[in-house]
Order: sequence, then structure tokens, then C-alpha cells
Amino acid sequence: MTPLAIEADHLVKRFGDQTAVDDVSFGVPQGSVLGLLGPNGAGKTTAVRMMTTLTTPTSGTARVAGHDVIREADAVRRSMGLTGQAATVDELLTGRENLRLIGSLYGLPRDYVRRAGGDLLDRFSLADAGDRPVKTYSGGMRRRLDLAVSLIATPPVLFLDEPTTGLDPRSRVELWEVLRGLVNDGTTLLLTTQYLEEADHLADRIVVIDHGRVIAEGTPLELKDRSGRASIVLTVSKADELGTAEQLLRDHVTEVHVDVAARQLTAPAEGLRDMTRIAAVFEGSTIELDDLGLKRPSLDDVFLHLTGHRADNAAEADDRGDDTADREELAS
Repeated sequence: MTPLAIEADHLVKRFGDQTAVDDVSFGVPQGSVLGLLGPNGAGKTTAVRMMTTLTTPTSGTARVAGHDVIREADAVRRSMGLTGQAATVDELLTGRENLRLIGSLYGLPRDYVRRAGGDLLDRFSLADAGDRPVKTYSGGMRRRLDLAVSLIATPPVLFLDEPTTGLDPRSRVELWEVLRGLVNDGTTLLLTTQYLEEADHLADRIVVIDHGRVIAEGTPLELKDRSGRASIVLTVSKADELGTAEQLLRDHVTEVHVDVAARQLTAPAEGLRDMTRIAAVFEGSTIELDDLGLKRPSLDDVFLHLTGHRADNAAEADDRGDDTADREELAS
């Protein structure tokens, strides 16, 4: 079995009478991605802060790269990087100077920091902007630089707390490509996100947290299947053929939903085999289709099924730490 790079073991965090994280346990195999999902205030950021030594668990513990976050906090910090919810780079410094600053805080040799910094600027498509002040960077460039800074000490484990918050769709996709490259190189990622599509694209497994407790865990596909069956969706080209198409479909399935306005027919399916079977039926008919596809429940449907409400894209104001102070504390 692949060794675990991150282990949470019955983590609990209380603030007075409030329990922010309540008996959370999970493991992340080396070289994989775990998505930590939950509604606002669910405790995701608090869980990350415990696993990165920024706050002490009330009870339970965690291990990062085999090191206990309580008894071996220094070793944990040497083994991980952290990117918080907001980019924490110094806007008055250049991108290259930011990398040198964090490298010096980690006590890394100057020659190494210079070489590694240049490599990271190349890797994150920032080489041309490396000697410009960060205040001239776009939001996407700042997030890429923030991630590069987290990697200056080449940590095998990286924690990303809502890494694409505030980015436009293009910048978000670009950052996803960077993260996939890191995983391909062997880095282990734990990310919290408010974007369901992001978890669907990046995570090998997902842990869903609500009110501080783990309420579900599995692959994106497993969680989708848990919230409902897949459906075959057909769009008929001609409105006057909708009735004929409905009758043909009913000959092969037990249930059909008709949307006259959209000229669509929807039927439950077990998977691709059913879609292939129905496609062959209509291929042999004279009915023209604009589209035929398999629709699975979305991760938003998973939230609704598990928590009784949909995910909220608002920022977790009550579950957010001081990212700048966190970066300095980790490097000190």
C-alpha cells in the first residue's frame, strides 16, 4: 500500500464553548490529492491550521510526512508548504525578491535559493515578470507566485487553502494545470475549496465536512453516485418528433421525464453501457437528435444530498486565519 503523507487522527478543536472541528480523521496517500469540502464555517481552515502546526488540537493529533504535528512540529514545518486563502507575497518586492526572502527565512543557502527561485519562476510562467514589483502583477500571477514561494524549500507535502479564490476562470484553469504538474512530480496535495468543479477536476478523493464533522468520504464519482443515479439526456431536433422519441425510449427504459420546452427526454441509467444501448436504438430510427449524453449528479447535488443545502461560494470569514502571519511563523 502507498504510505500516507498526511494523517488526521480524531482531530478536535474547541474555542470556548464552540467546537470548530469535531473528531475528524482521514489519510492522504503520497502523491495524491485530497479535497476538503464543506459549507462556510464547516471547519476546513481550522483543520488545515492544526495539520500545519499553526494551532494546537484540543484533542487528537495529525502526522505530516510521518511527523507528529504536536511532538515534532519543527520536522512537520520542514516537510510541508502552505498557501493560504489570500496571496501573501510582499507587493513592494519583485517576484524574485519574494522568493529570496522566504528562502532566507527558511535558512536555505543563497546559491540554492537563487537557482531554485529562477526555476520556480520559469515553472510558473513568471520569468518575464520576475524582476517587476509584485504590485504590478495580475491576480492570477500573484497566486502563482504565492504557490512558488510555498515550494522554495521543495516540500513533499503542500496544503492549499482555497488556492483559486478570487481568480477569473482562465487563471483558475491555469493554476489547475500547475497543480497537476506538481502531483505528477510526486507532491502530495491537500486542498480546501469552495469551487465544486475544482475538487471534481483535481481531487483523487474528497472528504466532506459539515459542522466540524466528516459526513462523507470517497472519490468524486462515488460521492456523485451516492446522491443519485446517472441519467441519459436526449435532445430531439424537431419538436413534432418528441412524442415519437418518448415512446421509443419508453420501450427500453422504465421511466422517462419530458421537457417539452427544451425538447429533452431524461431517463435513469446505470452508466455508459445504458447510454450506448440507447444510442444504438436511436441510430436505427429516423428520429434526429441534437444531443445525447450521460449526466451524473454534480458535486453541488452531493452537498444538497448530504447537508440539506447547497454549497455557498461566500468566503469563510469566521474560519480564516491571518495568512501573512502564518507564512512567517512557518518559516521562522
